[in-house]
Amino acid sequence: MIIVTARVPKRRLLAGGITALCCCAVVAAALLVTLGGRAVAASAEVKHIRTNDDRLAYLGGLGWQVSPQPIATEELLIPEEFDDSYAGYLKLQQDQGFDLSRYCGKRVKRYTYQLTNYPSQAEPVQIALLIYKDRVVGGQIQSASGSFLHGLAMPEAGGSGAQPSASPSLAPAFGDLV
Repeated sequence: MIIVTARVPKRRLLAGGITALCCCAVVAAALLVTLGGRAVAASAEVKHIRTNDDRLAYLGGLGWQVSPQPIATEELLIPEEFDDSYAGYLKLQQDQGFDLSRYCGKRVKRYTYQLTNYPSQAEPVQIALLIYKDRVVGGQIQSASGSFLHGLAMPEAGGSGAQPSASPSLAPAFGDLV
């Protein structure tokens, strides 16, 4: 059995302890910043959406009333790389806490429902959800004619809430996912 002893002055021991404490504080701050950025995306991407009833419950939780069955169900391929034509659509999704770049090259399903309680709108309005496996990864509300497109949130009272697409590439970018 070998025993090794060392004599460390209290000053060096204190300096080492303070240095270790500072390092721990920096790592903790970095984790908070990193996890804080992901918390938004995690809250937007809802898991366990497997059935039509799950999708209806999710949309109902957002305040929407929709047709009981989707008017369209499509399988889409998210491109491996996004070009500039996708910028507006990606920003719309990011503003809602969705990050489609995490699903590049993946196949998602788009379920489109007819909205029945969209405020003050003469033309038909649709809501679409993008589902990867059992997770909502994106979505939008759009007029049937394509005159507006915006996020899943209920519009503010008193306004239509529709944000007309300023960029003509906003709607085509979504259509090109097919």
